[in-house]
Amino acid sequence: MATSPTQAPTCWRQGRPRRLSRSGSGAVTIRALSWRRASAPAATIDQPAATLWYHPHPHGATEDHVYRGVAGLFLLEDPEAGALPLPDRYGIDDIPIIIQDKRFDRDGNLDFGQSPFSPIGRLGDRLLVNGTHDPHVNISSQRVRLRLLNASTARVYNLGFADDRPFDLVATDGGLLERPHRTTRVPLSPGERAEIVAAFQPGERVVLRSFPPDLGLDIFQGRFAGADDSFDLLQVRAGPRLTPAPPVPSRLVHHRQLDQAGVVRTRRLELNGSSRINDLRMDLGRIDQTVTVGTTEVWEIANRSGNPHNFHVHGVQLKVASYLGGPPPPHLAGWKDTVFVPPDGTVRLLIQFPGYSDPALPYMFHCHLLEHEDDGMMGQFLVVQPGQPPTSPSQQHHHDPRQNPASRELQLESDRVTGP
Repeated sequence: MATSPTQAPTCWRQGRPRRLSRSGSGAVTIRALSWRRASAPAATIDQPAATLWYHPHPHGATEDHVYRGVAGLFLLEDPEAGALPLPDRYGIDDIPIIIQDKRFDRDGNLDFGQSPFSPIGRLGDRLLVNGTHDPHVNISSQRVRLRLLNASTARVYNLGFADDRPFDLVATDGGLLERPHRTTRVPLSPGERAEIVAAFQPGERVVLRSFPPDLGLDIFQGRFAGADDSFDLLQVRAGPRLTPAPPVPSRLVHHRQLDQAGVVRTRRLELNGSSRINDLRMDLGRIDQTVTVGTTEVWEIANRSGNPHNFHVHGVQLKVASYLGGPPPPHLAGWKDTVFVPPDGTVRLLIQFPGYSDPALPYMFHCHLLEHEDDGMMGQFLVVQPGQPPTSPSQQHHHDPRQNPASRELQLESDRVTGP
């Protein structure tokens, strides 16, 4: 799919969120339906139910691709999650919410400018949900599950309802939590996901809002990084009669435990400025870390810059062992692949590397504030068999291309009849 003059290393078909189901007997294999070459790629998804997403990853140009909207969501199901009494009727009481901020010029075209004072990258002043500006969604059920994705390139959100009603956080990046967490706010940095279940009354209208986030910055820096910003994202309009729904169960799914006593190595990665990790910029010809398949490690991520960052690891789901010197807060207690790291903060990540290895094809780790990633705050790691030597990487990014099959579509409505 041609999206810009830059060729993206993966060709994802852009569209609205789709669903995949995984049976109890094994994994799902999905194929690229519109791939024009004779050897269309295929990939096997082998992980628990989760809210997942995809986007192109061209080195040095990822921010522009995602800002243009070349990103999407797919929902992975499995029998264990499907057996729970959680809302699961797509588009009725189970609604995907893809959040992006944009800036438009007078003609309604995307504005690619940005403030030279922003320490995190391009910030928009208009919010889109599933590509819709100023949207609303009509609901007919007493409880609704919202699958939230921060698909922005830089902006951090602090999500809740305008009336401060509590809701249940039931899942994060890698799937369902062991137990729901009752709260009124959930912070999401770029790339992070969360699933919440909220209750509504007949006839009411409630606004999902982003409140000012805590970025760990002073007043001046925070102003240019969006720390003062609040946005109304989506109005939920409840019908005059709502279908009854059971309460959220007190226990959700069992998590495989990662034993810290089995950790074979601790690695320290320092985030420097806005473009380096351990004082090195990304180099496609360099392998930064080599790990042994099946082992468990601690990666200590230390933000030694004055800028906010987050940290994303490809190919794994991880647990936060400690956060800023203490236990992880409830919204970081589940499986994660992206974690916010404030200025001068340190996060310890417990990672088990799965049963897939290749001495030549690397995974990546990087800041998911995409201007930082494009500027070089990214590295590569290999997963190898015990004693297997790594080989030199190719000069091309390697990703497992995945294509999501078409399914039912959900459309959000807007009262606006003109462009923003």
